[in-house]
Amino acid sequence: MKFYRNHVLVGISEMALNAGVEDFLKALRQELAKADLAEEINILETGPLGFFGKGICITVYPENINYSDLKIEDIPELVNEHFLKGRPVARLILETGAKFSPKFNYETRIVLRNSGIIDPESIDEYIGAGGYEAWEKALTQMQPMDIVNEVKASGLRGRGGAGFPAGVKWSFTAPLEAEQKYVVVNADEGEPGTFKDRLIMEGDPHQLLEGIMICARAIGASKAWIYIRGEYKLCIERLRHAIKQAKEYGILGENIFDSGFDLDIDLKIGAGAYVCGEETALIESLEGNRGNPRWKPPFPGVKGLWQYPTVVNNVETLANVPYIIKNGADAYKKFGTPECTGTKVYTILGDVAHPGLCEIDMGTTLRTIINEYAGGMKKGFKFKAALVGGAAGVILPDRLLDVKMDFASLNQYAAVLGSGAILVMNEHQSIVDILWSILRFFRHESCGKCAPCRNGTQQLYKLITKIKSGNGTMDDVELMQNIAETMLNTSFCALGQSPIMAIRSAIENFKDEFIEITKK
Repeated sequence: MKFYRNHVLVGISEMALNAGVEDFLKALRQELAKADLAEEINILETGPLGFFGKGICITVYPENINYSDLKIEDIPELVNEHFLKGRPVARLILETGAKFSPKFNYETRIVLRNSGIIDPESIDEYIGAGGYEAWEKALTQMQPMDIVNEVKASGLRGRGGAGFPAGVKWSFTAPLEAEQKYVVVNADEGEPGTFKDRLIMEGDPHQLLEGIMICARAIGASKAWIYIRGEYKLCIERLRHAIKQAKEYGILGENIFDSGFDLDIDLKIGAGAYVCGEETALIESLEGNRGNPRWKPPFPGVKGLWQYPTVVNNVETLANVPYIIKNGADAYKKFGTPECTGTKVYTILGDVAHPGLCEIDMGTTLRTIINEYAGGMKKGFKFKAALVGGAAGVILPDRLLDVKMDFASLNQYAAVLGSGAILVMNEHQSIVDILWSILRFFRHESCGKCAPCRNGTQQLYKLITKIKSGNGTMDDVELMQNIAETMLNTSFCALGQSPIMAIRSAIENFKDEFIEITKK
Protein backbone atom coordinates (compact mmCIF):
# COMPACT_ATOMS: atom_id res chain seq x y z
CA MET A 1 0.00 0.00 0.00
CA LYS A 2 1.27 3.42 -0.95
CA PHE A 3 1.42 6.11 1.73
CA TYR A 4 1.00 9.81 1.03
CA ARG A 5 1.92 12.83 3.10
CA ASN A 6 -1.33 14.59 2.23
CA HIS A 7 -4.67 13.65 0.75
CA VAL A 8 -6.49 16.39 -1.14
CA LEU A 9 -10.23 15.85 -1.54
CA VAL A 10 -11.59 17.82 -4.47
CA GLY A 11 -15.36 18.26 -4.56
CA ILE A 12 -16.67 17.54 -8.05
CA SER A 13 -20.20 18.88 -8.28
CA GLU A 14 -22.27 20.73 -10.85
CA MET A 15 -21.28 24.02 -9.20
CA ALA A 16 -17.59 23.09 -9.19
CA LEU A 17 -17.73 22.12 -12.86
CA ASN A 18 -19.27 25.49 -13.67
CA ALA A 19 -16.43 27.13 -11.74
CA GLY A 20 -13.81 25.34 -13.86
CA VAL A 21 -12.70 22.55 -11.53
CA GLU A 22 -11.47 20.35 -14.39
CA ASP A 23 -8.95 22.96 -15.55
CA PHE A 24 -8.07 23.62 -11.91
CA LEU A 25 -7.27 19.95 -11.32
CA LYS A 26 -5.10 19.77 -14.41
CA ALA A 27 -3.14 22.85 -13.33
CA LEU A 28 -2.81 21.54 -9.73
CA ARG A 29 -1.38 18.23 -10.89
CA GLN A 30 1.08 20.04 -13.16
CA GLU A 31 2.22 22.33 -10.34
CA LEU A 32 2.67 19.41 -7.95
CA ALA A 33 4.73 17.54 -10.55
CA LYS A 34 6.88 20.65 -11.11
CA ALA A 35 7.56 20.75 -7.35
CA ASP A 36 8.37 16.98 -7.25
CA LEU A 37 5.34 16.39 -5.01
CA ALA A 38 3.28 14.16 -7.29
CA GLU A 39 4.29 11.06 -5.32
CA GLU A 40 3.65 12.69 -1.94
CA ILE A 41 0.32 14.45 -2.46
CA ASN A 42 -2.67 12.29 -3.36
CA ILE A 43 -5.50 14.03 -5.20
CA LEU A 44 -8.90 12.39 -4.78
CA GLU A 45 -11.96 13.43 -6.76
CA THR A 46 -15.06 13.08 -4.63
CA GLY A 47 -18.61 14.36 -4.32
CA PRO A 48 -19.78 17.71 -2.93
CA LEU A 49 -18.00 18.73 0.25
CA GLY A 50 -21.04 20.50 1.67
CA PHE A 51 -20.24 24.11 0.82
CA PHE A 52 -22.73 25.90 -1.41
CA GLY A 53 -21.92 28.85 -3.63
CA LYS A 54 -18.20 28.53 -2.80
CA GLY A 55 -16.88 27.63 -6.25
CA ILE A 56 -13.97 25.19 -6.27
CA CYS A 57 -13.47 23.66 -2.82
CA ILE A 58 -10.89 21.23 -1.48
CA THR A 59 -10.18 19.62 1.87
CA VAL A 60 -6.60 18.77 2.82
CA TYR A 61 -5.98 15.84 5.14
CA PRO A 62 -4.66 15.11 7.72
CA GLU A 63 -4.83 18.81 8.67
CA ASN A 64 -8.58 18.97 7.91
CA ILE A 65 -8.23 22.36 6.29
CA ASN A 66 -10.96 23.53 3.93
CA TYR A 67 -10.16 25.89 1.07
CA SER A 68 -12.92 27.53 -0.97
CA ASP A 69 -13.42 29.83 -3.95
CA LEU A 70 -10.12 28.64 -5.41
CA LYS A 71 -8.78 29.92 -8.72
CA ILE A 72 -6.04 28.57 -10.98
CA GLU A 73 -3.87 31.56 -10.07
CA ASP A 74 -4.00 30.45 -6.39
CA ILE A 75 -2.29 27.12 -7.15
CA PRO A 76 1.40 28.19 -7.05
CA GLU A 77 0.95 29.81 -3.63
CA LEU A 78 -1.04 26.81 -2.36
CA VAL A 79 1.64 24.33 -3.46
CA ASN A 80 4.61 26.42 -2.36
CA GLU A 81 3.22 27.45 1.03
CA HIS A 82 1.04 24.55 2.15
CA PHE A 83 2.43 21.46 0.45
CA LEU A 84 6.12 22.43 0.42
CA LYS A 85 6.48 24.51 3.60
CA GLY A 86 3.53 23.22 5.64
CA ARG A 87 2.04 26.68 6.10
CA PRO A 88 -1.70 26.82 5.28
CA VAL A 89 -2.70 29.78 3.12
CA ALA A 90 -4.90 31.76 5.51
CA ARG A 91 -6.55 33.96 2.89
CA LEU A 92 -7.96 30.91 1.05
CA ILE A 93 -9.26 29.03 4.10
CA LEU A 94 -13.01 28.78 4.54
CA GLU A 95 -13.55 30.70 7.76
CA THR A 96 -16.06 28.71 9.74
CA GLY A 97 -16.81 27.06 13.00
CA ALA A 98 -19.81 25.54 11.31
CA LYS A 99 -20.29 21.80 11.56
CA PHE A 100 -21.09 21.06 7.95
CA SER A 101 -17.39 20.83 7.00
CA PRO A 102 -15.90 17.33 6.45
CA LYS A 103 -14.01 17.35 9.74
CA PHE A 104 -17.27 17.48 11.71
CA ASN A 105 -20.52 15.61 11.99
CA TYR A 106 -19.75 12.35 10.18
CA GLU A 107 -20.67 10.41 13.31
CA THR A 108 -24.28 11.48 12.86
CA ARG A 109 -24.52 10.98 9.11
CA ILE A 110 -26.49 8.23 7.42
CA VAL A 111 -27.39 9.50 3.97
CA LEU A 112 -24.22 11.58 3.48
CA ARG A 113 -21.81 9.29 5.29
CA ASN A 114 -19.74 8.70 2.14
CA SER A 115 -20.27 12.05 0.44
CA GLY A 116 -17.07 14.02 0.17
CA ILE A 117 -15.00 10.99 1.22
CA ILE A 118 -15.23 8.33 -1.49
CA ASP A 119 -15.00 8.66 -5.26
CA PRO A 120 -18.66 8.60 -6.33
CA GLU A 121 -17.70 7.08 -9.65
CA SER A 122 -15.97 4.07 -8.10
CA ILE A 123 -18.04 1.03 -7.14
CA ASP A 124 -14.93 -0.44 -5.50
CA GLU A 125 -14.71 2.48 -3.07
CA TYR A 126 -18.41 2.19 -2.27
CA ILE A 127 -18.02 -1.54 -1.59
CA GLY A 128 -14.90 -0.81 0.45
CA ALA A 129 -16.98 1.53 2.63
CA GLY A 130 -19.50 -1.26 3.32
CA GLY A 131 -21.67 -0.64 0.29
CA TYR A 132 -24.04 -3.34 -1.03
CA GLU A 133 -23.74 -5.37 2.19
CA ALA A 134 -27.34 -4.43 2.99
CA TRP A 135 -28.41 -5.52 -0.50
CA GLU A 136 -26.73 -8.89 -0.09
CA LYS A 137 -28.41 -9.32 3.30
CA ALA A 138 -31.82 -8.34 1.97
CA LEU A 139 -31.54 -10.68 -1.00
CA THR A 140 -29.97 -13.76 0.62
CA GLN A 141 -30.97 -13.61 4.29
CA MET A 142 -34.37 -11.91 4.40
CA GLN A 143 -37.82 -12.54 2.99
CA PRO A 144 -39.62 -9.62 1.30
CA MET A 145 -42.02 -9.01 4.18
CA ASP A 146 -39.09 -9.12 6.61
CA ILE A 147 -37.63 -6.16 4.75
CA VAL A 148 -40.95 -4.32 4.78
CA ASN A 149 -41.38 -4.91 8.50
CA GLU A 150 -37.83 -3.77 9.29
CA VAL A 151 -38.34 -0.50 7.42
CA LYS A 152 -41.74 -0.08 9.09
CA ALA A 153 -40.20 -0.71 12.52
CA SER A 154 -37.49 1.88 11.86
CA GLY A 155 -40.10 4.65 11.67
CA LEU A 156 -38.59 6.00 8.44
CA ARG A 157 -40.89 8.67 7.01
CA GLY A 158 -40.79 9.94 3.45
CA ARG A 159 -38.24 12.71 2.98
CA GLY A 160 -39.89 14.24 -0.08
CA GLY A 161 -42.17 16.51 1.93
CA ALA A 162 -45.30 14.60 2.94
CA GLY A 163 -43.58 12.50 5.61
CA PHE A 164 -45.68 9.36 5.02
CA PRO A 165 -44.15 6.24 6.67
CA ALA A 166 -42.11 4.41 4.03
CA GLY A 167 -42.63 0.93 5.44
CA VAL A 168 -46.39 1.43 5.53
CA LYS A 169 -46.37 2.52 1.89
CA TRP A 170 -44.39 -0.59 0.94
CA SER A 171 -46.78 -2.80 2.90
CA PHE A 172 -49.67 -1.80 0.62
CA THR A 173 -47.87 -3.06 -2.48
CA ALA A 174 -45.81 -6.02 -1.26
CA PRO A 175 -48.69 -8.53 -0.76
CA LEU A 176 -50.38 -7.77 -4.10
CA GLU A 177 -50.29 -10.37 -6.85
CA ALA A 178 -49.39 -8.78 -10.19
CA GLU A 179 -47.48 -9.75 -13.31
CA GLN A 180 -45.44 -6.55 -12.97
CA LYS A 181 -44.57 -4.12 -10.17
CA TYR A 182 -42.47 -0.98 -10.25
CA VAL A 183 -40.30 1.19 -8.03
CA VAL A 184 -40.28 4.84 -9.12
CA VAL A 185 -37.79 7.29 -7.63
CA ASN A 186 -38.77 10.93 -7.43
CA ALA A 187 -35.52 12.73 -8.24
CA ASP A 188 -37.25 15.69 -9.89
CA GLU A 189 -36.57 18.02 -6.93
CA GLY A 190 -38.45 21.10 -8.13
CA GLU A 191 -38.96 22.78 -4.74
CA PRO A 192 -37.25 26.20 -4.70
CA GLY A 193 -34.20 26.28 -2.45
CA THR A 194 -33.92 22.50 -2.37
CA PHE A 195 -30.84 20.74 -3.70
CA LYS A 196 -30.33 17.91 -1.21
CA ASP A 197 -31.23 15.10 -3.60
CA ARG A 198 -28.84 16.46 -6.21
CA LEU A 199 -25.96 16.42 -3.73
CA ILE A 200 -26.90 12.94 -2.51
CA MET A 201 -26.81 11.62 -6.07
CA GLU A 202 -23.65 13.52 -6.98
CA GLY A 203 -21.85 12.38 -3.85
CA ASP A 204 -22.96 8.75 -3.53
CA PRO A 205 -25.04 7.37 -6.43
CA HIS A 206 -24.53 3.74 -5.46
CA GLN A 207 -26.25 4.30 -2.12
CA LEU A 208 -29.41 5.36 -3.95
CA LEU A 209 -29.17 2.30 -6.21
CA GLU A 210 -28.81 0.05 -3.18
CA GLY A 211 -31.91 1.57 -1.59
CA ILE A 212 -33.84 1.04 -4.83
CA MET A 213 -32.74 -2.59 -5.01
CA ILE A 214 -33.85 -3.30 -1.45
CA CYS A 215 -37.23 -1.63 -2.05
CA ALA A 216 -37.70 -3.62 -5.27
CA ARG A 217 -36.93 -6.88 -3.45
CA ALA A 218 -39.36 -5.95 -0.66
CA ILE A 219 -42.33 -5.31 -2.95
CA GLY A 220 -41.45 -7.80 -5.69
CA ALA A 221 -40.63 -5.30 -8.46
CA SER A 222 -38.43 -6.26 -11.38
CA LYS A 223 -38.17 -2.78 -12.86
CA ALA A 224 -37.28 0.59 -11.35
CA TRP A 225 -37.29 4.06 -12.83
CA ILE A 226 -35.41 7.10 -11.58
CA TYR A 227 -37.39 10.17 -12.69
CA ILE A 228 -34.75 12.90 -12.64
CA ARG A 229 -34.85 16.54 -13.66
CA GLY A 230 -33.02 17.28 -16.89
CA GLU A 231 -30.81 20.02 -15.40
CA TYR A 232 -29.03 17.49 -13.18
CA LYS A 233 -26.43 16.59 -15.81
CA LEU A 234 -23.74 15.34 -13.45
CA CYS A 235 -26.25 13.25 -11.46
CA ILE A 236 -27.48 11.66 -14.67
CA GLU A 237 -23.95 10.81 -15.76
CA ARG A 238 -22.99 9.35 -12.38
CA LEU A 239 -26.18 7.32 -12.03
CA ARG A 240 -25.78 5.84 -15.49
CA HIS A 241 -22.17 5.01 -14.70
CA ALA A 242 -23.16 3.46 -11.36
CA ILE A 243 -25.88 1.33 -13.01
CA LYS A 244 -23.34 0.11 -15.59
CA GLN A 245 -20.86 -0.79 -12.84
CA ALA A 246 -23.49 -2.61 -10.78
CA LYS A 247 -24.47 -4.69 -13.81
CA GLU A 248 -20.84 -5.52 -14.55
CA TYR A 249 -20.39 -6.74 -10.96
CA GLY A 250 -23.54 -8.86 -11.08
CA ILE A 251 -25.16 -6.74 -8.36
CA LEU A 252 -27.90 -5.68 -10.75
CA GLY A 253 -29.50 -7.53 -13.65
CA GLU A 254 -30.72 -11.10 -14.02
CA ASN A 255 -30.52 -13.80 -11.35
CA ILE A 256 -28.66 -11.56 -8.90
CA PHE A 257 -26.43 -13.54 -6.50
CA ASP A 258 -27.99 -16.73 -7.96
CA SER A 259 -31.19 -15.84 -6.13
CA GLY A 260 -33.51 -15.97 -9.12
CA PHE A 261 -34.34 -12.29 -8.57
CA ASP A 262 -34.13 -9.97 -11.58
CA LEU A 263 -34.01 -6.18 -11.49
CA ASP A 264 -33.42 -3.49 -14.08
CA ILE A 265 -33.01 0.21 -13.26
CA ASP A 266 -33.39 2.96 -15.84
CA LEU A 267 -33.55 6.76 -15.94
CA LYS A 268 -36.33 9.01 -17.19
CA ILE A 269 -35.32 12.62 -17.79
CA GLY A 270 -37.97 15.10 -16.63
CA ALA A 271 -38.75 18.37 -18.37
CA GLY A 272 -38.88 20.62 -15.30
CA ALA A 273 -42.54 20.75 -14.24
CA TYR A 274 -42.97 21.45 -10.52
CA VAL A 275 -46.28 19.57 -10.47
CA CYS A 276 -44.41 16.38 -11.39
CA GLY A 277 -43.22 16.28 -7.80
CA GLU A 278 -46.74 14.98 -7.09
CA GLU A 279 -46.48 11.22 -7.49
CA THR A 280 -49.37 10.65 -9.89
CA ALA A 281 -48.33 13.57 -12.11
CA LEU A 282 -44.83 12.09 -12.14
CA ILE A 283 -46.27 8.73 -13.22
CA GLU A 284 -48.29 10.38 -15.99
CA SER A 285 -45.13 12.07 -17.28
CA LEU A 286 -43.19 8.80 -17.03
CA GLU A 287 -45.82 7.17 -19.22
CA GLY A 288 -45.29 9.87 -21.85
CA ASN A 289 -48.37 11.92 -21.03
CA ARG A 290 -48.81 15.51 -19.89
CA GLY A 291 -47.73 15.76 -16.24
CA ASN A 292 -51.15 16.24 -14.65
CA PRO A 293 -52.14 14.60 -11.35
CA ARG A 294 -54.55 11.68 -11.27
CA TRP A 295 -57.62 11.19 -9.14
CA LYS A 296 -56.93 9.16 -5.99
CA PRO A 297 -57.93 6.48 -5.12
CA PRO A 298 -56.73 4.21 -6.58
CA PHE A 299 -53.33 5.06 -5.16
CA PRO A 300 -50.12 4.21 -7.02
CA GLY A 301 -49.38 1.40 -4.59
CA VAL A 302 -52.33 -0.46 -6.11
CA LYS A 303 -52.55 1.05 -9.60
CA GLY A 304 -49.61 3.20 -10.59
CA LEU A 305 -47.27 3.11 -13.56
CA TRP A 306 -49.17 1.64 -16.52
CA GLN A 307 -51.83 0.59 -13.97
CA TYR A 308 -49.47 -1.79 -12.17
CA PRO A 309 -48.67 -1.61 -8.43
CA THR A 310 -45.99 1.04 -7.94
CA VAL A 311 -44.05 2.44 -4.99
CA VAL A 312 -42.94 6.04 -5.44
CA ASN A 313 -40.24 7.24 -3.04
CA ASN A 314 -37.98 10.27 -2.82
CA VAL A 315 -34.19 10.00 -3.26
CA GLU A 316 -33.39 10.80 0.37
CA THR A 317 -35.96 8.30 1.62
CA LEU A 318 -34.40 5.41 -0.31
CA ALA A 319 -30.86 6.50 0.61
CA ASN A 320 -31.74 5.77 4.27
CA VAL A 321 -32.79 2.20 3.55
CA PRO A 322 -29.35 0.48 3.27
CA TYR A 323 -28.41 1.67 6.76
CA ILE A 324 -31.67 0.35 8.20
CA ILE A 325 -31.34 -3.09 6.63
CA LYS A 326 -27.64 -3.43 7.43
CA ASN A 327 -27.80 -2.19 11.04
CA GLY A 328 -31.40 -2.84 12.01
CA ALA A 329 -34.37 -0.66 12.92
CA ASP A 330 -33.22 -0.18 16.51
CA ALA A 331 -29.89 1.31 15.40
CA TYR A 332 -31.74 3.74 13.13
CA LYS A 333 -34.13 4.78 15.90
CA LYS A 334 -31.19 5.97 18.00
CA PHE A 335 -31.17 9.00 15.74
CA GLY A 336 -33.88 11.65 15.84
CA THR A 337 -36.93 11.60 18.10
CA PRO A 338 -39.35 8.79 19.02
CA GLU A 339 -41.99 10.20 16.65
CA CYS A 340 -39.58 11.20 13.89
CA THR A 341 -36.65 8.84 13.75
CA GLY A 342 -33.40 9.14 11.83
CA THR A 343 -31.62 12.12 10.38
CA LYS A 344 -32.65 14.81 7.92
CA VAL A 345 -30.65 16.52 5.19
CA TYR A 346 -31.23 20.28 5.18
CA THR A 347 -30.23 22.79 2.54
CA ILE A 348 -29.54 26.22 4.00
CA LEU A 349 -29.60 29.37 1.88
CA GLY A 350 -29.99 33.10 2.30
CA ASP A 351 -28.40 35.50 4.77
CA VAL A 352 -26.21 32.99 6.59
CA ALA A 353 -22.44 32.98 6.78
CA HIS A 354 -22.01 29.67 4.99
CA PRO A 355 -24.84 28.36 2.81
CA GLY A 356 -24.69 24.63 2.26
CA LEU A 357 -26.17 21.39 3.44
CA CYS A 358 -26.02 19.37 6.62
CA GLU A 359 -27.35 16.07 7.86
CA ILE A 360 -28.42 16.07 11.49
CA ASP A 361 -30.84 14.35 13.84
CA MET A 362 -34.53 14.95 13.38
CA GLY A 363 -35.66 17.28 16.15
CA THR A 364 -32.66 19.62 16.02
CA THR A 365 -33.80 23.21 16.53
CA LEU A 366 -33.86 25.80 13.78
CA ARG A 367 -31.55 28.00 15.89
CA THR A 368 -28.95 25.23 16.11
CA ILE A 369 -29.08 24.57 12.38
CA ILE A 370 -28.53 28.24 11.55
CA ASN A 371 -25.91 29.03 14.18
CA GLU A 372 -23.87 25.83 14.22
CA TYR A 373 -24.28 24.33 10.77
CA ALA A 374 -24.56 27.47 8.66
CA GLY A 375 -22.12 29.57 10.66
CA GLY A 376 -24.78 31.97 11.95
CA MET A 377 -26.02 35.10 10.23
CA LYS A 378 -23.85 37.07 7.83
CA LYS A 379 -21.80 39.70 9.60
CA GLY A 380 -23.78 42.78 10.49
CA PHE A 381 -27.19 41.19 10.04
CA LYS A 382 -29.85 39.98 12.45
CA PHE A 383 -32.28 37.12 11.96
CA LYS A 384 -35.77 38.12 10.88
CA ALA A 385 -37.44 35.04 9.42
CA ALA A 386 -36.89 31.69 7.74
CA LEU A 387 -38.89 30.17 4.93
CA VAL A 388 -38.92 26.49 5.86
CA GLY A 389 -39.89 23.79 3.38
CA GLY A 390 -39.59 25.74 0.14
CA ALA A 391 -42.39 27.58 -1.66
CA ALA A 392 -44.87 25.09 -0.23
CA GLY A 393 -43.59 25.83 3.27
CA VAL A 394 -44.09 28.45 5.97
CA ILE A 395 -42.37 31.65 7.07
CA LEU A 396 -41.21 31.39 10.68
CA PRO A 397 -40.40 34.48 12.83
CA ASP A 398 -37.66 34.80 15.43
CA ARG A 399 -39.95 33.70 18.26
CA LEU A 400 -39.97 30.23 16.68
CA LEU A 401 -36.21 29.90 16.33
CA ASP A 402 -36.19 27.16 18.95
CA VAL A 403 -38.81 25.03 17.22
CA LYS A 404 -37.64 21.47 16.65
CA MET A 405 -37.24 20.64 12.99
CA ASP A 406 -39.25 17.47 12.63
CA PHE A 407 -42.68 16.58 11.27
CA ALA A 408 -44.44 16.31 14.62
CA SER A 409 -42.98 19.43 16.30
CA LEU A 410 -43.62 21.72 13.33
CA ASN A 411 -47.16 20.43 13.00
CA GLN A 412 -47.91 21.95 16.42
CA TYR A 413 -47.30 25.39 14.89
CA ALA A 414 -49.26 24.71 11.69
CA ALA A 415 -45.89 24.46 9.94
CA VAL A 416 -44.32 21.83 7.73
CA LEU A 417 -40.87 20.31 7.39
CA GLY A 418 -41.34 19.85 3.65
CA SER A 419 -38.26 19.08 1.63
CA GLY A 420 -35.84 20.43 4.22
CA ALA A 421 -35.07 23.74 2.50
CA ILE A 422 -34.33 26.66 4.83
CA LEU A 423 -34.15 30.20 3.40
CA VAL A 424 -32.89 32.60 6.07
CA MET A 425 -33.78 36.30 5.88
CA ASN A 426 -32.21 39.28 7.66
CA GLU A 427 -34.00 42.25 9.19
CA HIS A 428 -33.88 44.22 5.94
CA GLN A 429 -35.73 41.64 3.85
CA SER A 430 -39.36 42.31 2.92
CA ILE A 431 -41.81 39.54 3.72
CA VAL A 432 -44.18 41.01 1.14
CA ASP A 433 -41.47 40.67 -1.52
CA ILE A 434 -40.80 37.06 -0.49
CA LEU A 435 -44.50 36.24 -0.66
CA TRP A 436 -44.70 37.89 -4.10
CA SER A 437 -41.90 35.58 -5.34
CA ILE A 438 -43.66 32.52 -3.92
CA LEU A 439 -47.03 33.35 -5.48
CA ARG A 440 -45.43 34.19 -8.81
CA PHE A 441 -43.83 30.74 -8.71
CA PHE A 442 -47.14 28.98 -8.02
CA ARG A 443 -48.86 30.89 -10.81
CA HIS A 444 -46.17 29.79 -13.24
CA GLU A 445 -46.16 26.14 -12.14
CA SER A 446 -49.91 25.44 -11.97
CA CYS A 447 -50.69 22.70 -14.48
CA GLY A 448 -54.14 24.18 -15.17
CA LYS A 449 -56.02 20.92 -14.63
CA CYS A 450 -58.45 22.32 -12.06
CA ALA A 451 -60.14 25.73 -11.96
CA PRO A 452 -59.44 26.56 -8.29
CA CYS A 453 -55.70 26.36 -8.84
CA ARG A 454 -55.64 27.63 -12.40
CA ASN A 455 -57.65 30.75 -11.57
CA GLY A 456 -56.69 31.03 -7.93
CA THR A 457 -52.94 31.27 -8.48
CA GLN A 458 -53.54 33.99 -11.07
CA GLN A 459 -55.72 36.02 -8.68
CA LEU A 460 -53.27 35.58 -5.81
CA TYR A 461 -50.44 36.88 -7.97
CA LYS A 462 -52.50 39.92 -9.03
CA LEU A 463 -53.37 40.73 -5.43
CA ILE A 464 -49.83 40.39 -4.06
CA THR A 465 -48.52 42.48 -6.97
CA LYS A 466 -51.05 45.20 -6.13
CA ILE A 467 -50.07 45.06 -2.45
CA LYS A 468 -46.34 45.05 -3.23
CA SER A 469 -46.69 48.15 -5.41
CA GLY A 470 -48.30 50.06 -2.51
CA ASN A 471 -51.73 50.20 -4.15
CA GLY A 472 -53.37 47.47 -2.07
CA THR A 473 -55.55 47.55 1.03
CA MET A 474 -56.00 45.29 4.02
CA ASP A 475 -59.18 44.10 2.31
CA ASP A 476 -56.91 42.79 -0.48
CA VAL A 477 -54.80 41.02 2.11
CA GLU A 478 -57.91 39.40 3.58
CA LEU A 479 -59.18 38.47 0.11
CA MET A 480 -55.86 36.87 -0.71
CA GLN A 481 -56.11 34.65 2.37
CA ASN A 482 -59.74 33.75 1.60
CA ILE A 483 -58.85 32.71 -1.96
CA ALA A 484 -55.98 30.57 -0.70
CA GLU A 485 -58.26 28.86 1.84
CA THR A 486 -60.79 28.13 -0.91
CA MET A 487 -57.99 26.64 -2.98
CA LEU A 488 -56.96 24.51 -0.01
CA ASN A 489 -60.43 22.97 0.15
CA THR A 490 -61.15 22.62 -3.55
CA SER A 491 -57.91 22.15 -5.52
CA PHE A 492 -57.23 18.79 -7.14
CA CYS A 493 -53.71 18.28 -5.83
CA ALA A 494 -51.18 19.61 -3.33
CA LEU A 495 -49.96 22.40 -5.61
CA GLY A 496 -53.19 24.35 -5.32
CA GLN A 497 -53.50 23.44 -1.64
CA SER A 498 -50.04 24.81 -0.76
CA PRO A 499 -50.12 28.63 -1.15
CA ILE A 500 -52.16 29.01 2.02
CA MET A 501 -49.15 27.91 4.08
CA ALA A 502 -46.91 30.79 3.04
CA ILE A 503 -49.76 33.33 2.91
CA ARG A 504 -51.16 32.51 6.33
CA SER A 505 -47.76 32.40 8.06
CA ALA A 506 -46.68 35.67 6.43
CA ILE A 507 -49.83 37.53 7.46
CA GLU A 508 -50.03 36.08 10.97
CA ASN A 509 -46.35 36.54 11.81
CA PHE A 510 -45.66 39.79 9.96
CA LYS A 511 -49.01 41.59 9.83
CA ASP A 512 -47.39 44.93 10.60
CA GLU A 513 -45.58 44.85 7.26
CA PHE A 514 -48.83 44.41 5.38
CA ILE A 515 -50.47 47.21 7.39
CA GLU A 516 -47.54 49.51 6.68
CA ILE A 517 -47.40 48.88 2.94
CA THR A 518 -51.15 49.24 2.48
CA LYS A 519 -51.03 52.71 4.13
CA LYS A 520 -48.71 54.11 1.47
